[in-house]
Amino acid sequence: MTIAIALAASVTWGTSDFIAGLLSARLPARTVVTCSQAVALVAISVVVLVIGLPLPPGSWWVWGALGGVAEGAGLLALYTGLARGPMGIVTPIAGLGVLVPVIVGLVQGDPVTVLLGAGILLAIAGGVLASGPEVEGRGEGGDATSILYAVLAAVGLGTAMVCVDLGSRVSGLHTLWAMRIASVGVFLVLAVVLTTRWRLPRRLVPGIIVVGLADLSATALFSAATTRGHLSIAGVLASLYPVTTILLAWLLLRERLRPVQLVGVAAALAGIALIAA
Repeated sequence: MTIAIALAASVTWGTSDFIAGLLSARLPARTVVTCSQAVALVAISVVVLVIGLPLPPGSWWVWGALGGVAEGAGLLALYTGLARGPMGIVTPIAGLGVLVPVIVGLVQGDPVTVLLGAGILLAIAGGVLASGPEVEGRGEGGDATSILYAVLAAVGLGTAMVCVDLGSRVSGLHTLWAMRIASVGVFLVLAVVLTTRWRLPRRLVPGIIVVGLADLSATALFSAATTRGHLSIAGVLASLYPVTTILLAWLLLRERLRPVQLVGVAAALAGIALIAA
C-alpha cells in the first residue's frame, strides 16, 4: 500500500505540475502558485471544519507551519531558477531534494537491503534523467545563480516532505491545513512586498482550481504513504513526479523525448520494480 499510495502522489503531483506549467505560460508563476495554494487552503479548511474539529493536541502545527514555509521558499527558488537558467539543469538539481527525506529516513532507522538500496538509487537517477538534464552544458542565456536557486529549491521541497512526515504522525489532516496557511501567508507577504499586480482571466480559473486541489491531494497521499510505511521509500517514489509531467507533455503536447529521458523513465520503472520486490 505504501508503494501504491506514494506512486499515486507522484502521478498527482506530476499532473498538477503539467497543468501549472501550461498556466505559467499565460500568467506569472507567482500568481499561479499563490492562487492555487489559496484554493487548496479553502478546500482543506472546509474539511477541517467538517471533520477535523476540535483541534488535536501535539506539534502538528509546528511541522505544518515549517513545512509550508519550506515549500513556499522551495517553490519560489524553483521558479526563480527556471527564470534565470535552463530548465534542463534547474529541474534535475531541484529534483534531488528527494535526498533529504531519504537521508532523514535512513537516520531514523529505515531498513535497507541490497535490493531496496539498488531500487532507491535507480529511481533517483531515473527521476533526474527523465527531467532532461542538459549534458552538454548550461546553454545560452543561463545565469550562474540558477544553480544556487535550484539547490535552494531542492532543500526547501525536500524539507517540506520531511515536515509532512513528522506532522502526520500526530495528524495528517491538520498538518496539511497548517502548511497551506503558512504557504499562502508567505506568498501574500511576497505579493505585498513585491507589489504584485493580480491578473487572473476568468477562463484560467478552472485550471487554477485543478492545480490547487491536485497539489493538496498529492500532499495528502504522501502523508498517508509516510504513515503506512518508511519515509525513505515513500519519498523516493513520490518524487518521481517529473516522469509523469514529461510523459503528459509527450502524449498531449507531442513534445519529443530525448534518449537520456527515455533512459531515465526506464531506470525509474526498474527502480520501482526493485523497491516493490
